[in-house]
Amino acid sequence: MHILWENIAITIISFILLYVLLQKFAFSKLFAIMEQRRELVMGQMNEAAQTRQQAAQYVEDQKKALEQARKDAQEIIERSRQTSSKQAEQMLEQAKEEAVRLKTEAVRDIENEKNKAVEELRSELGTVSVKIASKLIQREVSNGKAQEELVDQYLKEVGGRP
Repeated sequence: MHILWENIAITIISFILLYVLLQKFAFSKLFAIMEQRRELVMGQMNEAAQTRQQAAQYVEDQKKALEQARKDAQEIIERSRQTSSKQAEQMLEQAKEEAVRLKTEAVRDIENEKNKAVEELRSELGTVSVKIASKLIQREVSNGKAQEELVDQYLKEVGGRP
């Protein structure tokens, strides 16, 4: 095998010339495009990280808002229970007061009616006693003193009058 140094020299010169031309016209543009692509990918990765972070923050905020809503709902329910308990107690208290008032009025009305009935009985007893006494007096006019004592005694017992 025979080595041709001229071919090796021409190949090396061609390679160097090709490298210089590629360096001048192609590599700078190719590296610039690759750099832009790298920056674009890095920017998208940063945006994705920010979006992921914002989504995580949003989820956390939503959890907090949901927890707060649950607490608020629980407070509203508790206030409603307390309000209904207070209203029930007030209604019971009013019912008790009304029952006491009605009982007091009934007792007073009964007492008034009793007093009226007693007064009517007394007046009727007095009238009847007077009629009996007058009949007794008419029958036994001869024994007036004994009859008068009997009538007075009867009136004292029945009517409580002197």
